[in-house]
Amino acid sequence: LYQVLLHSPAIAKGWEQMLSAVRNYSSLDAALRELVILRVAMLNHAPYEFDAHVPHALKAGVTQQAIDATRDLSGAACDTWTPLQQLAIDATDALTRGLEVPDVLFQRIAQRFSEQEQVELFATIGAYNMVSRFLNAFRIGH
Repeated sequence: LYQVLLHSPAIAKGWEQMLSAVRNYSSLDAALRELVILRVAMLNHAPYEFDAHVPHALKAGVTQQAIDATRDLSGAACDTWTPLQQLAIDATDALTRGLEVPDVLFQRIAQRFSEQEQVELFATIGAYNMVSRFLNAFRIGH
């Protein structure tokens, strides 16, 4: 990934700054962040991204069962996830598949996440959609 990015130093620098902020300076729980990243990777058929984040998810305390559940793209509720995790997955699915968050879902998110957490949740979803689509464009991991 970074070998490709280095063909454009300015993009590589901005990419690293944005993704570092998402990964290292977010107030979101690390397990929740990694679960969202895994879900984006599955939705966008980005195996490199998924495989790269499984160890991070495990280290953050995500169970293997919860990781495996991100592979089910049927949209059915999962009893493996906590209600907060399910809400984050719902947001991930809506924003990644439908490109927007319906008002009813946004209201549920606003009830459970602070304004800062909302920004960080949506930035994580958006940033990792960018990552997976970039990886897919360059056939990285395919």
